[in-house]
Amino acid sequence: MHQQYPRLGQEFFIRDVLTVAPELLGKTLVRNYGDSLSRFTILEAEAYRGEEDEASHARFGRTSRNSIMYARGGLVYVYLIYGMYWMLNIVTGPQEIPQAILIRGLSGLDGPGILTRALVIDKSFYGEDLVTSNRIWIENSSLNPVVQNTPRIGIHYAGEPWKSNAWRFIVNFTLS
Repeated sequence: MHQQYPRLGQEFFIRDVLTVAPELLGKTLVRNYGDSLSRFTILEAEAYRGEEDEASHARFGRTSRNSIMYARGGLVYVYLIYGMYWMLNIVTGPQEIPQAILIRGLSGLDGPGILTRALVIDKSFYGEDLVTSNRIWIENSSLNPVVQNTPRIGIHYAGEPWKSNAWRFIVNFTLS
């Protein structure tokens, strides 16, 4: 059972994605289903940073699909892949600087498609404000995990240096 901590405020999300992404690990994602709450520890995330990032949806500029990435941090960006999996992303940074964090893993839910199905996340979450939403938010926690950086997954199309940037962040459970 997770202890409840304060919800993260907008000031947390309006910073650069490469600062926010590793700090997001160990925080608690809360999903309110109306009659029950579920809490999950964020264990894996990937950063996508601006139009210059060849792996980012913003690489071709603003579109109807990615326009929420150009909003201020703290909003939800969801999109469908393979016609069946919604991907949960968190917009970061100031307005007009397109950045987002793909949530890849939560406690007990490994994989971005698996976690959105378990959390019943769909297109209706596009633009949801994590600071004020009654359906989904992120709480602080007392965890201070060791974070490991690795290259992002499945972005071979981006070329170098983008496919080798260590912008995937995972909780390292290795004991020293």
